[in-house]
Amino acid sequence: MTLGWPLALATLIAIPLILGMYVWRQRRLRQEPLRHSNVALVKAALGARRAVWTRHLPLAGVLLALLALGVATARPTIVMQVPRDRTTIMLAIDVSRSMCSIDVEPNRIAAAQAAVREFIDRQPKGTRIGLIAFAGYAEEIAAPTTDKEELLTAVDGLTTGRGTAIGAAILKAIDAIAAINPAVKPIAPGEVPVPQEFEQTEPLAPPGDVSAPTVAPIPDIVVLLTDGANTRGVTPVDAAKAAGARGIRVYSIGFGTAETTRMVCTREQLGADAFAEGGPYGQGDVARFLVVDDATMKAVATATGGTYSPATDRAQLQKVLTDLPRQQTLATEKVEIAPALAALGALLILGALAIAIRQRRFP
Repeated sequence: MTLGWPLALATLIAIPLILGMYVWRQRRLRQEPLRHSNVALVKAALGARRAVWTRHLPLAGVLLALLALGVATARPTIVMQVPRDRTTIMLAIDVSRSMCSIDVEPNRIAAAQAAVREFIDRQPKGTRIGLIAFAGYAEEIAAPTTDKEELLTAVDGLTTGRGTAIGAAILKAIDAIAAINPAVKPIAPGEVPVPQEFEQTEPLAPPGDVSAPTVAPIPDIVVLLTDGANTRGVTPVDAAKAAGARGIRVYSIGFGTAETTRMVCTREQLGADAFAEGGPYGQGDVARFLVVDDATMKAVATATGGTYSPATDRAQLQKVLTDLPRQQTLATEKVEIAPALAALGALLILGALAIAIRQRRFP
């Protein structure tokens, strides 16, 4: 234990002084003779005597309170082990226009926002979370942070757009983790191949056999939530291999149902491109991309050592988010215990006062 103001311990000298005066006073009282004509009458009036030591309880309480308050004034700190969450969670959220589908009430994006908000609210203090939003391109809308208000504001501001760049979202999440974890290398130029046809008009071919990563996983993870298939840019499996080579696990979530449905966006959910010439649905945003590409999402998880989880409604999505793995470690921290000692001192004084009042009423 260390003290922030050691000189404050000088106030503890009051304790032996008060105790000495009390002992001196008790001896004086025992030496004074009792002057009364009828001693038997006095004994009857006093009734049954309690144990002698109980008379000293109020003083004991006051002395202990002074000890606690005196030590608290010196601002003591102790070194202790406290749990700390080591996991940084990058949430990559699909905001393509298909997230306006109403097969999940009220629509997919609103249900996803609600589930993510609840997930953020439930995280213990100190958990770092970052947000990636992706449609035709991926954008980091919140760097990894422990500020829940900042994260919730970013989630509430999500709007939809055309296209679904799943591979780009994974790469963006890797770079976000690399920015705070020096053990992770950012994506190098040319590391991940870009297809000649940047925008895909046909679904990707089913991935072949994908091998699990050979490197040990790190605590930082990527949670990839999508309701469709990649429509442009880097393929998800190629991006996943880059994540797996760094020990970053991707936990992919396929959100929505396979039912034929309509897309209904509120004005707040529509991005700026919705009001451009040509309307909200451009080339590539066709019906075949409204269903999750399960095969690719499973391959993404396998290539990184993560898992794939389908979710057809908000409740299932919340459960998947709740079950995400995390790693905790014990960190050494200095904790000031002065407030606890001050509170203890106040309770001791109140207790001593209550005992003294009771003894005066019932001698």
